[in-house]
Amino acid sequence: MINCNKKTIAFLLAACLYCASVSAQVSNGFGSHGPGPRDWWYTLEQGKLMFRLGNYSDALLTFDDARRQRRTMYEQMEHDLIAVLSLSEVRRLGDSLDWIEQYIQDRRYDDAGNALKELFYRVPRDNFNNSIAAVLKAFDPLKDYPEAEYWIGETYLVEGELQLALTQFRKAYSLRNHLENADFATELLYKIASINRIRQEYTEMERVLQSILNTDPMWIGGGGNATSYARAAMSRTLENDDINRFLSLYRHRDGYTVQAHRILGYYYYGTGRFSRAQEHFMFSFLIQNTIIIDEIKRYRFDFGSPSGKPEKPLLEQIAAEIKANPILSEYAAKNDYFRNAYYLGSSLYSNGKTQPAKIIWNFLASQDAGEWQVRSITQLRNPRVGE
Repeated sequence: MINCNKKTIAFLLAACLYCASVSAQVSNGFGSHGPGPRDWWYTLEQGKLMFRLGNYSDALLTFDDARRQRRTMYEQMEHDLIAVLSLSEVRRLGDSLDWIEQYIQDRRYDDAGNALKELFYRVPRDNFNNSIAAVLKAFDPLKDYPEAEYWIGETYLVEGELQLALTQFRKAYSLRNHLENADFATELLYKIASINRIRQEYTEMERVLQSILNTDPMWIGGGGNATSYARAAMSRTLENDDINRFLSLYRHRDGYTVQAHRILGYYYYGTGRFSRAQEHFMFSFLIQNTIIIDEIKRYRFDFGSPSGKPEKPLLEQIAAEIKANPILSEYAAKNDYFRNAYYLGSSLYSNGKTQPAKIIWNFLASQDAGEWQVRSITQLRNPRVGE
């Protein structure tokens, strides 16, 4: 058996990163001096490797190097382009991007041409409306490196520097329009909210999490309303019918917001605001079950369809699939599925909705749900508000 220590792993990963970096630079053909278009990417990957190996001090320096390399590269490209634009014969071409780009190509000003190539790789050429002035303005925001700012924040966080980490995550979020993965902006908000929670800055935590939910039309009603029509209809079904009817009627696939709903549910429940907690647990449980049902239908396309014979309640059918499928079992465990169900029931009871609460508790009492099975049995015997 081969025994690979940390140094060996680091060497192999670094070698792979180097090859990838060289390949990217050759294939793009950018730049003849200064940091290349992928040098800062390679440096960031080196820093991430150091971070994962626990070498935080060197990782921090390397992330800072990546940030500086990216700025230097775009500043140099901007300088190369300005140098050509400063020529008297180029100034006579006016603001026409087409003419100036053709001039750069004909005269073989390679550095300026590479600057335009890199810029158009980042920003579609049509966005500039054939204006060289607009091109020059586009270089400034590209000098920032939100991913490097994020990893600097991660390093501060693991070292216990909460304020510095918070500052970095906020800075990275302020640069979210230039993230390689636009969806990562939501993850940054979760990072910020997590630090707010640790620092007991609950009002700010609540504000940040609500900003995540405000991207969900079903939650806000599409027009920024305090309560959406869909949310009110869902609540009525849950309160007046039961959880099985609710799950039969509704689906919601917004996986980005499920964590925000869950955190806010616990927060409001713990502070005695049971009506608000109920809404958030309702949404998080609905999203979880939608994800689970979608996965079940990948191998049982007729799941949940009427079969003409008596069926178990939908929630029990879902629970049976969770127990039988390792993927679903892992998802349920990682995402506090049974805990979420328990607190949905408890928030309903604490909000005066006794019958739907007991249906959820009875379901949990019949499942192998650990603590949440035990607590549900206790609540059925002697129900108490806020437990």
